[in-house]
Amino acid sequence: MDADSFDYVIVGSGAAGSVLAARLSEDPGVSVCVLEAGPPDTNPYIHIPAGFIKTLSDPSVTWQFQTTPTENTGGRAISTVQGRTLGGSTSINGMIYNRGQPADLDHWAQRGNRGWGYADTLPYLRRSEHRMGFGDPQRRGRSGSLPVTDMDWFHPLSEAFIAGCVGMGIPRNPDYNSGDQAGVGYFQRAIVKGRRVSAARAFLHPAVARGGVEVRTNARACQVLFEGKRAVGIAYQHERGAPPRQVRARREVILSAGTVNTARLLQVSGVGPAALLAKLGVPVVADIPGVGSNFRDHYASRIVMRARPGVTTLNQMSRGWRLAAQVARWALQKPNILATAPSHVHVFWKSFEGLDAPDLQCVFTPGSYAAGKVYVLDDYPGMTAGAWQHRPESTGWVTARSTDVFEHPEINPNYLSNPGDRQVHLGGIRLLRRMLATPQLAPFVQEEVLPGQQAQTDDELLDFARQNGSTTYHLIGTARMGPATDPTAVVDDRLLVHGLQGLRVVDASIMPHMPSANTYATTLMIAEKAADMIRGRPAPEAEQLPA
Repeated sequence: MDADSFDYVIVGSGAAGSVLAARLSEDPGVSVCVLEAGPPDTNPYIHIPAGFIKTLSDPSVTWQFQTTPTENTGGRAISTVQGRTLGGSTSINGMIYNRGQPADLDHWAQRGNRGWGYADTLPYLRRSEHRMGFGDPQRRGRSGSLPVTDMDWFHPLSEAFIAGCVGMGIPRNPDYNSGDQAGVGYFQRAIVKGRRVSAARAFLHPAVARGGVEVRTNARACQVLFEGKRAVGIAYQHERGAPPRQVRARREVILSAGTVNTARLLQVSGVGPAALLAKLGVPVVADIPGVGSNFRDHYASRIVMRARPGVTTLNQMSRGWRLAAQVARWALQKPNILATAPSHVHVFWKSFEGLDAPDLQCVFTPGSYAAGKVYVLDDYPGMTAGAWQHRPESTGWVTARSTDVFEHPEINPNYLSNPGDRQVHLGGIRLLRRMLATPQLAPFVQEEVLPGQQAQTDDELLDFARQNGSTTYHLIGTARMGPATDPTAVVDDRLLVHGLQGLRVVDASIMPHMPSANTYATTLMIAEKAADMIRGRPAPEAEQLPA
């Protein structure tokens, strides 16, 4: 095998890998190699926000993963696509910036993860962010590399939906990332001048231009190399059947390949449950039962409404002369539908009255997709509202089927297997119906298309959720962080793999529990904090925040 060496080898160029490459290479003389399984981010649809409709179904820039069919998904396999290009999933995602609730991180710390509470991690949340808009200066970042902007294109349906929520007693929240999440408003997103700003664009490309970082694309990691209990490098292949190459790490190997691929790579490298490793025929380097377990995802149900005749929604604006007009506005950097995130409006609220904090995230878009088709807009005017539980208790697993990393692993989030999750999900569907039936929205609505008014009982609505629900692509937990006394933990609170040396995991797989949010912002924070730990830098003092 060919071999060369760097100080650090990072597997994956997504949110975490891009931040790590940028931060580690700030130290003079440090060399970093980033291995990305996919191609460079030159596909033009990556950079147009509305291009996600194209990239999500494009296997040249995505991992076309699917979940295992289960009873709770109506026997369906659910597509759970992940990014496979520079920037990883940040090059194909919905671009939403959502930190979640401070209690999420305080809960991590309470589970024995020192230094991971909200006050401890807030400096890292701020470090990566360049907030362009309203925000508490004590909580929002102004000098980071990732621009976070406000919606600049507004539809009458969205305005009516928001007004209806306010009429229900849900407050309008001007900044859900300030630490107080509850309320309704427009999403903040990583879009500037009509273009997506991925982690690669914000962090990785500037680091490569500065020097000290080498990126190798179409380089699929197939094994972590060990000498005894120490990780010393990565073997990778450019294509199936090609002879593997090696790249060595003088200091550390860092896995930032994402929740599915990080777990699978550990397993095929001899790190995981001993019984699984024996089944794969892999010698045991470290028997760590938690590798691949604790897998969670947000499971969403969406209600589709048909708008009254004469109401123009995204469905019509994305066709013919109307689309041409929007393309012209995009070229002129004027507000337009091509430069919006897939979800326009957020509602963070409660599945049942009396809860202390929101346990649901709801979204609204003035458009709708055709049933059974992949991101094809309906041919009638439509609107969609969706809901999912913030912190699902249902857990599943990611398991390698063989040592061939070109074969997809078994992926089972075990959606809705927890009875409490089913009750929260029902509360979310009923809340959506209330929000879509307000007097403010009524002048625009003709009828409910999905699930339709025939679905009323708990059993009928749960059957609808099982037959029609889907992923939100928020995969976490397969290499969870926790103390050595936790039998399910994979990494410690410095993100080092238990029982091994020179091997760290830095991505969403280390999250011990699901944040009440999309995972992008939290993953950036994890990488910022990890970079300080790797570089031997002291953590910033915890923020002193008002009660």
